[in-house]
Formats: sequence, structure tokens, C-alpha cells
Amino acid sequence: MTNGPGAGIPAVSSAILAMSRHLEVRDVLKTIVASARELLDAEYAALGVPDDHGGFAQFVVDGVSNEEWKAIGPLPRQHGILAAMLHSATPERLADVRTDPRFGGWPTAHPDMSDFIGLPVADGDEILGALFLANKRRDKPPASGPSGGDGCPFTEGDGCGFTEEDERLLGILAEHAAIALTNARLYERSRELTIAGERARLAHELHDAVAQKLFSLRLTAQAATALVDRDPARAKGELHQVALLAAEAADELRAAVIELRPAALDEDGLVATLRSQVQVLDRAHTACVTFEAHGVRVLPSAQEEALLRVAQEALHNALRHSGAGHVAVTLARYGQGALLRIADDGRGFDTRAVRRAGRHLGLVSMRDRAGSVGGKLTVESEPGKGTTVKMEVPGG
Repeated sequence: MTNGPGAGIPAVSSAILAMSRHLEVRDVLKTIVASARELLDAEYAALGVPDDHGGFAQFVVDGVSNEEWKAIGPLPRQHGILAAMLHSATPERLADVRTDPRFGGWPTAHPDMSDFIGLPVADGDEILGALFLANKRRDKPPASGPSGGDGCPFTEGDGCGFTEEDERLLGILAEHAAIALTNARLYERSRELTIAGERARLAHELHDAVAQKLFSLRLTAQAATALVDRDPARAKGELHQVALLAAEAADELRAAVIELRPAALDEDGLVATLRSQVQVLDRAHTACVTFEAHGVRVLPSAQEEALLRVAQEALHNALRHSGAGHVAVTLARYGQGALLRIADDGRGFDTRAVRRAGRHLGLVSMRDRAGSVGGKLTVESEPGKGTTVKMEVPGG
């Protein structure tokens, strides 16, 4: 079955909108592949991003289960038809990929494929990757008759399911996919620079806070040494102060290590990562720090990272500045997204006075993080009544 003129444009538009909702490279790749497969009604789709060593830095598939993908084995190398599209930037449309002279076979667990279409994803002269689709699910053209277009002859007993119209639509999708992929890479690069900046800030903060504590610790220990013979009672008081300063320095170090340590979002997910960090903070501080999660769905990577960073900043404020005895962290499903809530019973503050004084306690950075992923941040606080930070994200 062949699409009529312009019939696939609404589907292309929907696919482009889906790609534009994501900022992480991996999420963009997954959306491109799923959109291409749906657009052309193919049984299988894949997108390969080449590395500089003859392999693929990333290879994303759709239509293959996790179990099947694991059974297939290692990522493919750049050879045969895959290499042709990456090196010549020429679309390929084949009646049966298995009969092409460049076909080199596939692993035993690989699904069987016949009709095939492939298209490079390029930004100018740079090939960012290549889209591969196989096994058109709609009715194929008649087996006999004239050629179905360059590279796709109709042979006896077999016809190419993918049409020139399919190639045109996939070409439009690939052009926008290149833009989305480039934007995602720029976003990740900017995030890396932001993380580097945060690490520099943390290093400066660590130096100021811990160095000051250690300097005080040294002076107090010297005073205790001088007093131990002539005034044991005062020396005992100074040693007690040494113990307090040492505990505070240890807290500063633990908190800094937690913030500097890369979050295990990719491996453990947001809920497990937050729970682990809350447990560490609960052990490191005198305040009781608790965590609860209720029905949270997997969210786009950028939203999960923003939630984690806002939680870290809010916990930092609560544990270092509020004098709280209890800090409660809650993450719950909120529509298609999630709601993060960090509430403490500390001294609180006048939010208007803080703004007038220019002391933001990280509120600006938290609001920026929320806004960057389409979320919303609110802060409720009054002197003597604690502080509550809430962040909503829309999901994906």
C-alpha cells in the first residue's frame, strides 16, 4: 500500500514534535528510531552512531525485545550496507537485503529481515549516523512489473515494500533528526561545562569551610596543650571544642564527597539514587533525614537529573543553614510527571527579605534547573516555621 501525496506529512510532524521534547542524546536517538519505525510501518528499525574505530558509539533499536537484543550479542561493526550509508551518504532501498552482494550475514539470534531501507542522518557534510528499517508491514507492491525506483527492483516472487514516498518521508525525518541530535549534543556539552563549574564551586566551598574548621581545630588544640598542666578544667573545655570542630569538619567533607560523586542515575534510577544519598546524609548529620517515594514513573533523563540536583541543593541548605532536626524528602507521581518535596522543621526565613538582601541560598539555580526541563519550583518559608521546597516536572 502506497501513501497518497502528502499523506505522511502529519505523521512526520508528530515525529518531529516528539524529537523536540527531549534533550538527552540517548532519549533523542530512541525517539528518532521509534518515530521512523511508526512512520514507515516497519517491523524493525535501528539507528547507528559511528565511532572513530570502525564500530558504533551507540546503536539504538526498536522492534527487538531486550532479551532478543542480548542474545544477538555485541554491537555490529561498520561493514557492508551499514558502512555504505556512513561513507557515501547515499540512501539504500532494497527488495531483499539478504541478496545484496554487500550483505555479510548476521548473528544466529538476529531476526530475519528482507526488504530494507537505509538513510544517513547528516549535518552538512558530517554524517552523524544512519537509520535502518526492515520488513515493511503493509501490503507490498506486485512482484512483477517495472522497477520500484533506484536500488529497489521488483523481482519475480519478491517486491520491495518500501516506496519512493517512504524514502521521501524518511528523508524529511532524517533532516530534523540531525537538528535534534545536534541540539542534544550541544545541551550535553553545556551540561558538562555546568558540572565542571559546579565542581569548581564545590572545591572552593570545601576549601573555605574545611580549611577554616581545621585552622580553628589547630588553634584550639594548641590552647588545650598550653593549659593542660596549669588549668586542667579549661583544657578539658578546649578539648571538648576540638571534638566539636572535628565533627563539623567531617560533616563538611562527607557532604562535599556526596556532591562530587557522580550520581548513579543511569545504573540505579532516580528513586534508588535519592534514597541512597538521603541515607548517607542521615548518617552524616545529627538531623533525621528521611525519604519516601510513591508511584514514580521513569522520567526523561534531563528531568531526573534536574530533580536530583534540586534535591541536593535543598538538602544542602536545610542541613547546613536551617538548624533543622528533621528533613523529609518525598518524591511522588504527579500526573504524567513527578513532584519532589523537601520539607524541614528548621528556623525558616523571610523569602522577601532574602531576595532584597541578595542572598538566594541557591534558589536562583534551583529555579533555573526546574525551568530548563519545563518544570516549576516553589519555596515556602517563614521565620520559625521551617522551609518547604517543591519541584514539579511534566514527564515525557
